[in-house]
Amino acid sequence: MSMLKRQTIPAMEAVSATDWNALVGDDYPFLRHEFLHALEASGSVGPPTGWVPRHQTLWQGESLVGVMPLYHKHHSFGEYVFDWAWADAWERAGGRYYPKALTAIPYTPAPGPRLALAPGVDPRAAREVLADAWEMGNLSSWHLLFAEEDEVAGWQAARPELLARHGVQFQWRDRGYGDFTGFLAAMNSKRRKAIRRERRIVADQGLTLHRLEGEAVDAAALEHFYRCYEITYLERGRHGYLNLEFFRRLRASLPEALLLVQARLDGKPVAAALCLQGTRTLYGRYWGSEVVADCLHFEACYYQGIEHCLERGLTAFDPGTQGEHKLTRGFEPRLLTSLHHIADPRLRDAVARFCAEERVQVRAYCRDAEQALPFRT
Repeated sequence: MSMLKRQTIPAMEAVSATDWNALVGDDYPFLRHEFLHALEASGSVGPPTGWVPRHQTLWQGESLVGVMPLYHKHHSFGEYVFDWAWADAWERAGGRYYPKALTAIPYTPAPGPRLALAPGVDPRAAREVLADAWEMGNLSSWHLLFAEEDEVAGWQAARPELLARHGVQFQWRDRGYGDFTGFLAAMNSKRRKAIRRERRIVADQGLTLHRLEGEAVDAAALEHFYRCYEITYLERGRHGYLNLEFFRRLRASLPEALLLVQARLDGKPVAAALCLQGTRTLYGRYWGSEVVADCLHFEACYYQGIEHCLERGLTAFDPGTQGEHKLTRGFEPRLLTSLHHIADPRLRDAVARFCAEERVQVRAYCRDAEQALPFRT
């Protein structure tokens, strides 16, 4: 078999969508060529935003056999594994933290694959070749965020010097519930009654929920969703990371991945949650509302997604980052690991101490969270 050769591409349009997607598959929409290209073509990602695409491809002769998204970052916005303190400490000490290299999906803290390889390609050999991308030049570091557990383990085996950092998310898993009634039946009486009450409160306010998939998400529904999405960010004094053009491109190029949960009042849409779905997992990502309504967020962003998974045979639901309130609604804690290559040994030693101390706290938090789950034992 011929030697692996690494090539950096400055934009997704520089590589064939067919060839890229043949390696990536259908289960994880965020690694699809359509999603990453929509980010770049819409201007949501690119040099003006501080996300400079430097995607890594592996070749055997003329055949594309490996792909991995990579960005040179000039800040730490939109990552959800926060390293601002590292950057601040290093720059106060006279170092230069930016630019850094980042393998992640922009603005998307959804665990999934980051490296996709063709059958027969040695993963360890691929990682050795890819490591050259951040071990040369003026980069301070490389960060692997929200990768799958086996991928993290593969990198750790290939590069034991990588620093591991833990975090926690809350995700729903189908434990053979059958339907939403079966899901509630697995809970203790207090939480079962509380969820039924929350859903009843939404209905009593005259709100109805509607799930639109694929081509049913028309231009009007998408534009209404975007107004709601912007409201969420404007409440914090800024615009969203993603623009309307990104969502239009996503609707045009990847409609099969879209699920829009729309709340209506007197037949008029007033709130919306946009999810993406693969073959096994639903990913709740974007939400906004034009009205203030009790419990509507729980209904649109959590309960509708669980019902959809149970109806469609999806086995997992990732509703987004943060939120201990998800625990009492049946979302289980999941320990995640990010990996970090730090070039300067002085910064590396400081980050290693930080991660070791934080790891103890995060693991204890995860154990406590498991005890707070509402399921009957």
